[in-house]
Amino acid sequence: MGWISFDPLRTFSFPDTRFLKPDELFAQRELLSAADWILFPEYWQIGALVYGYQRRIFPSQASYLLGHNKIEMTRAFMAVAPEHVPETHIAANTPEQAAELWSRMLLPFVAKIPRSSQGQGVWLIESLTDWKNYLAATDVLYVQEHLPIDRDIRIVRVGKQILTAYWRVQSPYTFHNNVSRGGDVDYSPVPEAAIALVEKVADALGIDHAGFDVAVVNGHPYLIEFNRLFGNVGIPGGDECLRKAILEYLLGVDLPEVPVGVGRGRRRLRRVA
Repeated sequence: MGWISFDPLRTFSFPDTRFLKPDELFAQRELLSAADWILFPEYWQIGALVYGYQRRIFPSQASYLLGHNKIEMTRAFMAVAPEHVPETHIAANTPEQAAELWSRMLLPFVAKIPRSSQGQGVWLIESLTDWKNYLAATDVLYVQEHLPIDRDIRIVRVGKQILTAYWRVQSPYTFHNNVSRGGDVDYSPVPEAAIALVEKVADALGIDHAGFDVAVVNGHPYLIEFNRLFGNVGIPGGDECLRKAILEYLLGVDLPEVPVGVGRGRRRLRRVA
């Protein structure tokens, strides 16, 4: 039946693709129930699309669910690659837990707001004042050891393909490496171990559209996080290259039999070519 996209910019020029506004989720239920792919829905739509309409979405459900919350993401990383996760502690923001973490962590350390991106909500804790300011800003405590780095690696994966891998050099004005926060792009070769790690983790977790951030300390790669939606500044070819990779992946996926229709009565199955 073709594809439905909720993001015309990311899927511009895709063949046989109809664009819908997010608020048409229920008004266009028959159309959505028959689509081969639902592309770039908003996070709040996932339950209805995957469980209600039983549709296949891109990015994958895992990309959405794990990418939406750093806590869930980190726990998934710890399940499949624990030796590649910095020392991390997650706890409720209670006076007892806050005091425990403050006594345990070596200064400086990193504290994060679980739902944030582009370097926002990431704190470098260097003093008790920094810690108290962080405590006032979050309900959940998420702290990590501060790795001794001045750059990290952004690895972009679409489907099964590593689209690009480059260094993000730390801004001289902040400890962030994000390009959006003043970091610089460096296309010097990156360690193969970092790329292999991303491929392993993405395959294990079912992540098919993400920009992974990887730190390297003494040759050992550490997973920091991934972003389901990421900028294209460091991608050679920009948007055009990214759209081409997405299209090639979607066209190459062998779609199984899937249920069609959400109305009353028995569901019919159809073969999706």
